[in-house]
Amino acid sequence: MNLTVKILIGLVVGIVTGIIFNVFAPELFESVDMYFFSPVGTTFLNLIMMIVIPLVFFSIALGAAGMGDPKKLGRIGGKTISFFLISTAIALVIGLSIGLIVQPGDEGLLGSGDQDYSVNEAPPIMETITNIIPSNPISAMASGEMLQIIAFALFVGVAIGILGEKVATFKKLLEQGNEIMMFLVTVIMKLAPYGAGALIASALGNAGFAAMKSLAMYMLCVVGALLIHTFLTYGLSVSLLGRVNPFKFFKNFVPAIAMAFSLSSSTGTLPLSMKTAQQKLGVSKQVSSFVQPLGATINMDGTAIMQAIATVFIAQVYAQTLTVPDLLTVVLTATLASIGTAGVPGAGMIMLAMVLSSVGLPPEGIALVIGVDRILDMIRTSVNITGDAACAVIVDQSEKRGGHIKDEPSDIQATS
Repeated sequence: MNLTVKILIGLVVGIVTGIIFNVFAPELFESVDMYFFSPVGTTFLNLIMMIVIPLVFFSIALGAAGMGDPKKLGRIGGKTISFFLISTAIALVIGLSIGLIVQPGDEGLLGSGDQDYSVNEAPPIMETITNIIPSNPISAMASGEMLQIIAFALFVGVAIGILGEKVATFKKLLEQGNEIMMFLVTVIMKLAPYGAGALIASALGNAGFAAMKSLAMYMLCVVGALLIHTFLTYGLSVSLLGRVNPFKFFKNFVPAIAMAFSLSSSTGTLPLSMKTAQQKLGVSKQVSSFVQPLGATINMDGTAIMQAIATVFIAQVYAQTLTVPDLLTVVLTATLASIGTAGVPGAGMIMLAMVLSSVGLPPEGIALVIGVDRILDMIRTSVNITGDAACAVIVDQSEKRGGHIKDEPSDIQATS
């Protein structure tokens, strides 16, 4: 069996096991989770996170160095950021439309009086922008500040591209470091079916169906919007802009999607998503190495959809009407917040708090949806990394058509 089949089997076994424990043996589950599911899942997640920071640094630096000309870096960066901002705005419009049409909050199943949620304060947007430049890059790597790591790697990569042969030895060192990281990705991925199964079993064993019943309509709205955005927005974008068969795109990217579903982390899935994009989707290494790490940090279409529907849902629960200016405010605030809070732990909830505050809704309303956020986080993370891959395909094809990157045979072309 190939890795995709093994991961899917691991997910199915984990889902069934978690639900069985939750329904028939909840007390036994606590011990099994403590001594088996959580340790296995956490160990696998730690192995993934262990290589993420060096992989991001090596890949971004080499991607920038490979472009050589800073103008080329600016051109690709402009295309990437433009795609991310436009797709996020589209995601928000889809989310708001479905929320307003279905009106999940009108079900009246939830009371808002006894809900409690402590909202962390989001940093000011200008502080986030100025903090992108690290005062201590080693400290940034130690603390996992992804935006600062990307900024430092870009500076190093541009310097390597400009200096050329003078720093050929250092560039070779980075290339060898990147090869080591990709080898470790291959080794660690052999454990993916077990780690993914343990993580999903732990999540569903704790939540079960009870926590999901009262929020079923809200969840259906979010999942429906995520599917529409994935297959309609990304599918059309890949077909029209990237000139790639969308069915082959999704089929070849399934391993990364399955991994994102189990890890609920765009950053954690990055090693596999980059490898899949390069080997299965035919994306050049220099484009993949720039677009996908950047997307894992700032591109949050799935999270944007959740915010839009959650805002409508909370407004309906609190019997507050959202006006047209309010809806436009949600789109603008959430689009900008997707970049402004990218490096903050729990970014999704902080972004939602900002959006709620911008339209006069109590941020404490987050407590109404926090119970099922872990389940939805799995799906929206899969959407996020699919958007990163779609952007990489589109930018790569655009660069090849413009003659900026040599068009090389790829797996997806060979099988089409």
